[in-house]
Amino acid sequence: MKHAVVIGGGHNGLVCAWYLANAGHRVTVLEKRDVVGGAAVTEEFHPGFRNSVASYTVSLLNPKVIADLGLARHGLEIVERRMGNFLPLPDGRALEAGPGRTRASVAQFSERDAEALEGYGVMLENAASVLRDLLLRTPPNVTEGNWLSAVPELLKTASLGRRMAELPLDARRDVLDLFTCSASEILDRWFETDPVKALFGFDGIVGAWVSPHTPGTGYVLLHHCFGEVNGKQGVWGHAIGGMGAITQAMRRACAEKGVTIRTGAAVAAIETEGSRVRAVVTEQGERLAADLVASNIHPQLLVGNLLKDAPLPEDFRRRIGYWQSGSGTFRMNVALDRLPVFTARPEPGDHLTAGIIIAPSLDYMDRAYLDSRARGWSRQPVVEMLIPSTLDPTLAPEGRHVASLFCQHVAPTLPADFPGGSSWDDHREAVADLMAGTVDRHAPGFKDSVIGRQVLSPLDLERTLSLVGGDIFHGKLSLNQLFSARPVLGYGAYRGPLKGLYMCGSSTHPGGGVTGVPGHNAAREILSDIRARLV
Repeated sequence: MKHAVVIGGGHNGLVCAWYLANAGHRVTVLEKRDVVGGAAVTEEFHPGFRNSVASYTVSLLNPKVIADLGLARHGLEIVERRMGNFLPLPDGRALEAGPGRTRASVAQFSERDAEALEGYGVMLENAASVLRDLLLRTPPNVTEGNWLSAVPELLKTASLGRRMAELPLDARRDVLDLFTCSASEILDRWFETDPVKALFGFDGIVGAWVSPHTPGTGYVLLHHCFGEVNGKQGVWGHAIGGMGAITQAMRRACAEKGVTIRTGAAVAAIETEGSRVRAVVTEQGERLAADLVASNIHPQLLVGNLLKDAPLPEDFRRRIGYWQSGSGTFRMNVALDRLPVFTARPEPGDHLTAGIIIAPSLDYMDRAYLDSRARGWSRQPVVEMLIPSTLDPTLAPEGRHVASLFCQHVAPTLPADFPGGSSWDDHREAVADLMAGTVDRHAPGFKDSVIGRQVLSPLDLERTLSLVGGDIFHGKLSLNQLFSARPVLGYGAYRGPLKGLYMCGSSTHPGGGVTGVPGHNAAREILSDIRARLV
């Protein structure tokens, strides 16, 4: 039996801990906050009103993780949105997306675009099927040394090649384009109308501080298409009780397997001896001897803080130092005394259960990005609003509601000479007013309906949830930070540069989102090393 210490009690850390404990090992999870869950937690932010603090909607949580951990048995219930997405427009029109809705809604704008939907969907599904197959695989790792060490990685590469070869040539070309092209380039090939492109293009920038014209955003779009809810692919939903219901179910699953979970236990350092890890030291000075350590925290916090004195390869340390983070995200939760009334849909309806996207065109999204780079935040921002209390009445008092506002674009950090102050603390409330006002333009009276709010700037996301630069993905989903290169080429197989050191968070393949996949895959590699007596 080995003793594993998992640093960071977010969802991936809990998943990794469960698999290790399920295999019979002793596991301790150390979480600096007073609650496990990381960015997937539910809190009361106004008396009587609860909501998901940062992560806010469900689709990417892997079905194998759900089944293995028995999350339904531990209380997790996920309900589908009754409409997928709703895009209100300044002229009073709107687009609706979801099963049985999208084609008719798009046809009101363009019959040509409506006819293109089927082909676009097939293209995305072909690529998403490849991505789903890759999710639970450890990426081929670039190795140094003899052929014996390289053979397993060559076999992984060959397996990936076979999977791609199963696709028709045109589908392989589509996969290549989705991994390298911009979202706008992909969408321009399929659609002619701006609102239709915006409806789909939002997925190409969500959580990323980029323009939809930025190369590589085609992959970000694809990254948000491989999920499912209750066995239905491409569907999004809500966890009853908020996103914290997911991680609390994981906590209960871990407890059932004997995992020790300690909250309020921030880690100060990882002790090493020679080229291997030996112990973890908390900020209270307690030392926990460990056979192995799995890090679920941002790689710059791991290397720059916990391993600052460790004998790491200098190139690894240097490259982690310029690992790119920053998602341009400004997150709000608001308590409402009534449901919003949209000019485009004044009657209550399924659109209030949807992802409500305020961004009428790709050029609007591009201007929002450019404005944030030049002026700190966009004066015409992109906002996605969800009202989970329309599907989950446990979140608010009867007749009242909570809404999640996922807002872009804002600069992750402000320059030292920024007018009015260089800290986000100096501008948080003014920008929150701007975001609420943006919704109000499409739903007059929205601002007046807000009776309480929780506001998280990029700085708040970093200091509260350890999301460096406010980055919800623990690092950009750019081509040089994906697959075998996540987080660094040569360390893309969840193993760190010290014996007994592993990485199990969103800075590893396949990246961010509440998937549980990095935790699952890292645990598999750890158990493989234990069986081979490599740790």
